[in-house]
Amino acid sequence: MRNLLPVDAWTLLQATPNALFVDVRMEIESLYVGRPPGVHMIAWYEYPELTPDPHAFVTAVKREIPGDSDDERKSRLVLLICRSGKRSSDAGLALEAAGFTNVVNVAHGFEGDLDASFHRSTLNGWRFDGLPWEQM
Repeated sequence: MRNLLPVDAWTLLQATPNALFVDVRMEIESLYVGRPPGVHMIAWYEYPELTPDPHAFVTAVKREIPGDSDDERKSRLVLLICRSGKRSSDAGLALEAAGFTNVVNVAHGFEGDLDASFHRSTLNGWRFDGLPWEQM
């Protein structure tokens, strides 16, 4: 799995129109905080369990990728984003364990790392870098 900074991930997405861009946060997070445009919502875990189900996640990702064969789907570029990059990294490892070969984690995620005052979007991340995003 490659880790790319948000700006580099955005550039890769623009150059690869058939890539699957997946936000692994809970849907409620993206509704309140925002999300990149065109991203597919496939949560790594949901409330109230807050427990990942790697098999269900991999199955959901496969459903979003068109293709005639499992190998074709598993070779498609899949970019993953979450709040900080941790969940998306875990989800990427699950995809790789299932045979996906072209997985990218967006380092620092959508909101970025915590600063000294425990705030996000002040040091790094998708929003900090001024990349496109939307909020419902």
